[in-house]
Amino acid sequence: MQQAEFASNSASAAMAREFVTAHLEEHHLPDLVEDVRLVVSELATNAIRHARTPFTVILRGDPTSLLLTVRDGSPLAPLMVIAQVMDTRGRGVAIVAALSQRWGSSTASDGAKSVWARFDRHRSPSGS
Repeated sequence: MQQAEFASNSASAAMAREFVTAHLEEHHLPDLVEDVRLVVSELATNAIRHARTPFTVILRGDPTSLLLTVRDGSPLAPLMVIAQVMDTRGRGVAIVAALSQRWGSSTASDGAKSVWARFDRHRSPSGS
């Protein structure tokens, strides 16, 4: 398991992307880099924009899959919305759903929310 904590500021989404890239490359999973970077970027942006709390990015792997979790201080689950063509927001959860094999969220007894996404280690959904 690898994890890192990030402040709730605009630079943190980029730092979260670099964190997952470094660990995926270190563990010889280059086929997952593109999808996991995009998903962590969306989840980190949601934490920054909506939770407005520091957040933690956690990577856990097993022989068949990789689990990405972003934990923040808000108890509110992410909402899947239907973004219109000209909308500049509202596509994050749909991107997470499209790029991961499964995703979900839970709220802990301390009120912190975790949003997770699972990726197949041998094939990414976008074919990258």
